[in-house]
Amino acid sequence: MSSPLLPDFDAQRLCIIKPSALGDVVQTLPLLPILRERFPRARISWVINRGLAGLLEGHPHLDEIVPFDRHGSWGSWWQTLKRLRAGRYDLVFDLQGLLRTGVMTWATRAPLRISLESAREGAHRACHLTLSDTGRFVPAHQRYWQVAEAFGLGEHQRETIVAIPDAVRASARQRIASLRGRTLVIHPGARWITKRWPIEKFAVVACKAMREYGFSILILGSPAEKAVAAQLEELLCQLYPAGEVENLAGATTLKELAALLEAAHVVLTNDSGPMHLAAGMGTPVVGLFTCTSSVRSGPPGEMHELVTTEVSCAASYRKRCPHRGSRHMACLEELSTDRVWSAFVRLMRKQERTGQAA
Repeated sequence: MSSPLLPDFDAQRLCIIKPSALGDVVQTLPLLPILRERFPRARISWVINRGLAGLLEGHPHLDEIVPFDRHGSWGSWWQTLKRLRAGRYDLVFDLQGLLRTGVMTWATRAPLRISLESAREGAHRACHLTLSDTGRFVPAHQRYWQVAEAFGLGEHQRETIVAIPDAVRASARQRIASLRGRTLVIHPGARWITKRWPIEKFAVVACKAMREYGFSILILGSPAEKAVAAQLEELLCQLYPAGEVENLAGATTLKELAALLEAAHVVLTNDSGPMHLAAGMGTPVVGLFTCTSSVRSGPPGEMHELVTTEVSCAASYRKRCPHRGSRHMACLEELSTDRVWSAFVRLMRKQERTGQAA
């Protein structure tokens, strides 16, 4: 089946299979308003890792969350497949493209199952249609948006909706307002070691932001990133005692994280899920890219400043550095604080021109 038939396709039950990761889920969220417009009476479901399910809760265009335990038992896996089969979906999107999501897609027995060209491990074999211009070298946000293009709705504005409760949003805004001046959120962690810019370099840029622009610093991260966040907090207090630093790493839910990122003035971060969540919430980002590509993996929009290392193996997408000796983790050393600070200053000047720096 070819994509020109999609605008005429009718469906009563839809399912998005996109279990992870946080950044990819955030970049997929703009499809929900598109699917709701195209299928206003359909029931829309989403298969997602249980740890990320909170991000989708309460979404106005989502009817069902199907939580998936990646490290669950064979029994829980079997129950997931049974639930997907019982969903009687008419249309299924495998936007993850791995063996396990291919099996999920096949289990639905939906009459139309769609994959992307970036699918691996034979996942595409469970689908009837692979959307064009969705290979792994296509920017991720553009790759997912091809679903909207296939339905003839690609010209619509992208909207990232996170259903943040009023009390959570108010609490986040109050916390940000309680800090002196503007707030720079720093997310110093990342799942891959090759994405983690050194803490000492984050501290240099943060101290300059406090001294030259009067920023306060709010450190955010997951429970697994509490140690690195604590190191950054301690270093900042040593280097610039006059500055105001607060550390909430490991102390927020996903909705609280989204609310704080939304309320912040600027976010400085490695290539990570919080980077995409901040961008999705409309907050300017200074994003740091070492082993990944800012073009393929960065957020869209002119409001951000994305800084990329210039070593020969940049954008190799290696979770561990393949080099030894002087070349080991050279990308982290090559990405200097001067270049990142220059990007920060460019972003501040953008805000001044648009009147957002107040």
